[in-house]
Amino acid sequence: MKSVSPKSKLLKQPRIIDVLEGSETGPTLIFVGGIHGNEPAGVQALREVFKEVHYVNGLLKGKAFAIAGNISALQKGLRYIDQDLNRMWTKESVEQHLENNSELPPTQEAIEMRELYDTLQHILKTEVGPFYFFDLHTTSSKTIPFLTVNDNLLNRRFAKQYPAPIILGIEEYLEGPLLSYINELGYVAFGFEGGQHDDSKAIENHKAFIYCSLEFCGMLHHQHSLVETNCQILDNCCEGISGMFEIFQHYKLRESDQFIMQPGYQNFSSVTKHEVLASHNGKPVTIASNAKIFMPLYQHQGTDGFFLIKPIPNFFLKLSAILRRWKIHHLLPILPGVRWASAKKDALLVNRKLARFFARDFFHLLGYRSKTMKNNHLVVRNRESVAKTKLYKKEAWFHA
Repeated sequence: MKSVSPKSKLLKQPRIIDVLEGSETGPTLIFVGGIHGNEPAGVQALREVFKEVHYVNGLLKGKAFAIAGNISALQKGLRYIDQDLNRMWTKESVEQHLENNSELPPTQEAIEMRELYDTLQHILKTEVGPFYFFDLHTTSSKTIPFLTVNDNLLNRRFAKQYPAPIILGIEEYLEGPLLSYINELGYVAFGFEGGQHDDSKAIENHKAFIYCSLEFCGMLHHQHSLVETNCQILDNCCEGISGMFEIFQHYKLRESDQFIMQPGYQNFSSVTKHEVLASHNGKPVTIASNAKIFMPLYQHQGTDGFFLIKPIPNFFLKLSAILRRWKIHHLLPILPGVRWASAKKDALLVNRKLARFFARDFFHLLGYRSKTMKNNHLVVRNRESVAKTKLYKKEAWFHA
């Protein structure tokens, strides 16, 4: 029989790749692969794992969905066709695309977004929680596996089960990723980066992550030898790098810019002050301080040149957890120039002149990371206020 390549299989890719359903009630897991079409490793890994796990359905609790993200881009092997599907998930953009009042024909990604939105909403309305969302990616640069986590205590608590470094704060620099939208709904949701786009190990790493997730959520329960094997795969790939890091700088590009990264950089590489990292419209790009580089851009499509990250000391992680549980941020509106942005008390309006006197780390400690500008004010948002913590309190990992 003639074998079928992964790429040819993508030509017939349905939105829902596969579904696992256990014989007992339990959590609902939603895996999304290929929201960037040049990152098919997650789709292939989901297909393989779900096929393998079908043979042990009697041991499963709950339900898991494997979903394809940008099908049209996957078919062409492109990051996107018209616009980045993983930058369209702001509240305003979602509402705009759902209303579809424009006289112009929708972009290909607008069509994909509507189908993906309808699929996710149907799952949320028809299945039972607790819900877990996982977004599977690869990078254009060489990398060890890592997690990208929107910074709330619920996400932190769950994600620390994985033997891989955790990156906090990406929501502060990217507008409209799918995971930020899901986090606004209050569910556990984060991303996994399994390796370089064309690295054969990326599929293996994604499979290991998926198996670990099935176990950590309590779906593939009592399979300790299986989870140990897959945790070891991830641990071996991480080359001793662990703990939590945060992004503190983002080199942003425009679509029309000419950006060429210097060769040889990979995630978590150390870079030094004044080092030339890239060429931007013919001019050298240097940095102002020592750091570690994160997600350097080695592909044509994309507007994120690179990020800089730094490790977060355990002391500050513990301090932020205490301050957030005590809801110290509720005292901030007593300060001059600070007030609630809405009755929900999930965002603050900070006068721009006053904001200069607040260190960014201060807001981070209290759970405020996502920021926008509104008139003469900085709008900072708190993800703790929307987290559906009660939904997960009975889960084993919550008390670990």
